[in-house]
Amino acid sequence: MDSGEPFIGTEALACGALNRHQLRTRYRSVFPNVYLPNDVELSLALRIAAAWLWSNRKATIVGAAAAALHGSKWIPDGVPVELIHANTRPPRGVLTRRDALADGETQTIDGRVVTTPERTAFDVGRRGAVHSAVARLDALARATGFKVDDVLRVAKCHPRSPGLRRLEAALDLVDPGSQSPRESYLRLLLIDAGLPRPQTQMPVSGVDGMPVAYLDLGWEEHMVAVEYDGDQHRTDRRQYVKDIRRLEMLERMGWIVVRVVAEDRPAAVVHRVRAALAESSVRSGL
Repeated sequence: MDSGEPFIGTEALACGALNRHQLRTRYRSVFPNVYLPNDVELSLALRIAAAWLWSNRKATIVGAAAAALHGSKWIPDGVPVELIHANTRPPRGVLTRRDALADGETQTIDGRVVTTPERTAFDVGRRGAVHSAVARLDALARATGFKVDDVLRVAKCHPRSPGLRRLEAALDLVDPGSQSPRESYLRLLLIDAGLPRPQTQMPVSGVDGMPVAYLDLGWEEHMVAVEYDGDQHRTDRRQYVKDIRRLEMLERMGWIVVRVVAEDRPAAVVHRVRAALAESSVRSGL
């Protein structure tokens, strides 16, 4: 039992892989009757595996846990593991649902039944605030390439499900070009302010027609870009120098770049972007 993977305690005892003293001293209980070696850090992937074992391998993995298995980034390690399972009294850290699943809405990943990307999008898009749902859907769309129309077809199979209006609103705003939740929220801030919907991961071509840069958000026709600078831009000296050279190149090409950091107030960001678009209009009128 040294693989570092969770296991069912009674099964390990029954087959003689461990005795009770070894189980008690070398391993810790993650969920009832599900154990992990004491020296293994409990990641989200291991929590998902442990929760599925707790269900006696019968549950379907859904929600954020399913999104993580499909490759979505930015999912906190401590998020509850959501399962469709008959047991309505799950342990702490597990959330069980009794949702109905239609044919074709599940698949198998590493031997476990998981909702498809489209059904996962249907689930995560119906819950929480719309902006939060958009950020989660952006990440899932980037990881899986799901199509909005396919998610809407799933919704038609579940017409009485709660949160359908929230889902439709979120799907209308999904953009797989966002590379982080911060970029998603920045895009939504600009849209909510009444600005034209920006393009994401906008390519900038050099003299040979090949892309020399990709911009987080922007409007190509106005040559205005909005870039979110995360912590790596501040803490990584090489990245910092690279960013300076890149910005100089874009400015020589005529781009106006608005750089945004986490400390910026939303109203100030909108004001700066409006000013950049206004400056662009003045330039084009000259």
